[in-house]
Amino acid sequence: MLPKRPFVQIAVMAALALAGASSAHAQRVIRIVVPFGPGAVQDTVARAISNELGVALGASVIVENKAGAGGTLGTATVAKSPADGNTLVLAAASHHIAGHLYAKLPYDPVKDFVGVAYLGNSGYVIAAPGSMAVNNLADYVREIKAKPGQLNYASAGNGSATHLGMAGFLAKAGLQMQHIPMKSTGDAVNEVLAGRVQGVAAALIGVTGFKGDPRLKLLAYTGPKRSKFLPDLPTVAEGGVPGYTFDSWIGLLAPAGLPKAEIERINNAVQKVMADPAVQERFARFGTETGSMAPEDFQKLLRADYDNAGAIVKASGAKID
Repeated sequence: MLPKRPFVQIAVMAALALAGASSAHAQRVIRIVVPFGPGAVQDTVARAISNELGVALGASVIVENKAGAGGTLGTATVAKSPADGNTLVLAAASHHIAGHLYAKLPYDPVKDFVGVAYLGNSGYVIAAPGSMAVNNLADYVREIKAKPGQLNYASAGNGSATHLGMAGFLAKAGLQMQHIPMKSTGDAVNEVLAGRVQGVAAALIGVTGFKGDPRLKLLAYTGPKRSKFLPDLPTVAEGGVPGYTFDSWIGLLAPAGLPKAEIERINNAVQKVMADPAVQERFARFGTETGSMAPEDFQKLLRADYDNAGAIVKASGAKID
């Protein structure tokens, strides 16, 4: 027969057991903020890795869309979050573009963030509505020149990569169009599909699903060479506007001050996820080339990209007060 134990001792043991069980079931929650709406390249990328990343980190990873102000609204919430690895932003070229485009920002895109994990690279496609009487980029340039300032293009918002990608192209080609900012790449593409605007520079993810759709004409790829996902599509340079290229890195950033050990832990988990063939297949479906970098190499890329973004904004002549 087991010895009897006092009631207080039994109660304490039960409480400790319950606490241990609760601790075992408690799971860390990591929030990936997407500063654009559904349909943007960042949104799709975040959702393509969230489940596997959660498993790799032993955490619950949730994706939160916080669109507005060209991506700066959601980005600002991450800049002000604790540097504990529980809040990240899925960022791309627009992150640094905003630093040169906006007269005032509630954060510094360089000093207030640290690069955690590089995910890949995405190029953009200049597209027109199917109703427009153009068959290639040269036709498109002639049409816009014939109607200076009368045609419109849509973007994912002021300061977004889709805004600067198109503004940079127009500046390089000596063209004028009116800018119609939307809330996401999906919204911008829908405006072109409906024929309400006459152009968009959308990430591959936003247009590859419409290849062959009569409502949308894919005119040129913005990268320095043709995309392996759309090998028949000429580059902008091949289409008659030499010297113009525009593409975007994609990665996870955290608030500055995140400890090196935590950066490396998340980076290692991301590299493990990106090596998964199933994840690579998902990225291929939306035209994004995957890759991986050590945190210090990603940080070097970010520093160089900030300077490059300044040159893009200056060339476009765009500015937001």
